[in-house]
Amino acid sequence: MTDSAGQARPSRRDPDRPGDDDPGPGRRIAIDVGSVRIGVASSDPGGVLATPVETVARSKIKGPDAPDVARVIEIVREYEAVEIVVGLPRTLRGESGSAVKAAEGFARTLSRRLPGVPVRMADERLTTVTAARALRESGVRAKAQRSVIDQAAAVAILQGWLDERSGRLSAARTSTTSSEDTGPTPEAGE
Repeated sequence: MTDSAGQARPSRRDPDRPGDDDPGPGRRIAIDVGSVRIGVASSDPGGVLATPVETVARSKIKGPDAPDVARVIEIVREYEAVEIVVGLPRTLRGESGSAVKAAEGFARTLSRRLPGVPVRMADERLTTVTAARALRESGVRAKAQRSVIDQAAAVAILQGWLDERSGRLSAARTSTTSSEDTGPTPEAGE
């Protein structure tokens, strides 16, 4: 996006919320879009647990037919994903920058190339920091982290999405059940 002077301005897009227009059961794929690598994670078919899939190298070639885009699309199809969750890398203050624009552009490309699969944007603040800490605590040295940190960040993005989705869907089921239970009661003597 540009302003009236032609200068780039950050996106004001809010992250999506799980459960809104939920596609139902099936695998979800999460994408952590970086400038050098793309981390990919997948859920189990029940949408409970996120696991790492692959780190895809960013291509120097850009555009909808770029090799990195093609590989992510191949993964989505291979896993028969019902939903794609792309990390929205905002700052801690909620501000956007070039990383947000790159993630949004990648999400738009996926949405155009995979019209039957909803593409969502999820807040990914601190996921890379959390992933690095978890890898360090599990004994993975800093040098070895480079090859898996993006996958671990994608796992964190997806697990957060799945947990929130589960909570929202459970709350929706509970409110539906309780509203059915509290329907009109017959008047005395009827």
